Amino acid sequence: MVIRVALVNDDEVVVRGLDAMLRSYSNRVEVVELVAGKPVSQPVDVALYDTFGMGQGNGDSVRRLVDDPQVRRVAVYTWNFQPWLTRETLDSGVRGYLSKSLPASRLVDALAAISAGQVVVSPSRGRSALVGGDWPGREEGLTAREAEVISLITMGLTNQEIADRTLLSLNSIKSYIRSAYRKIEVDSRSKAVLWGLAHGMRADRVRITGSPAREG
Repeated sequence: MVIRVALVNDDEVVVRGLDAMLRSYSNRVEVVELVAGKPVSQPVDVALYDTFGMGQGNGDSVRRLVDDPQVRRVAVYTWNFQPWLTRETLDSGVRGYLSKSLPASRLVDALAAISAGQVVVSPSRGRSALVGGDWPGREEGLTAREAEVISLITMGLTNQEIADRTLLSLNSIKSYIRSAYRKIEVDSRSKAVLWGLAHGMRADRVRITGSPAREG
């Protein structure tokens, strides 16, 4: 049976990258929506929530998906595997807590198991790189983590707000900012915001149903 999946994230590059990652498995998975900031508009077996630039799995956005009558199951696609966060996310009704280090084939296997009613938690891979999908700034050399930080800066979040949203330490955020600034050749927050806007780092809202400044 083909699983109907909605991909949930505010960034068009992220959801389209995930869509491309799953396309080779069209005999098992049908991506029916790319959802950003809106309710899922049609019944799906699994909503896959990508945490890039979003809240984590224990946040209000995920709880709304769990309560959405159009969504049978919810899975969170993440690299944050603190035990307490995993536990809180699953306690909210999420059926899958999936690592971004999973190869596409294993991600599809996990989605199938979740659709069948199983609870699936990927083993944490520590600091393993994201395997598939895409993110803004990838072609410019940014890692997924660096891109997420620049994306959140572009949204206007402070370093502390970014740390709170990503569940990283403030020192880690500052380190990602320094390395990202070197790669994109900027030396201030305002220039980073301009770079982000020029490279598509906004909350683009897309659907394919029926078609395809305060810190330095």
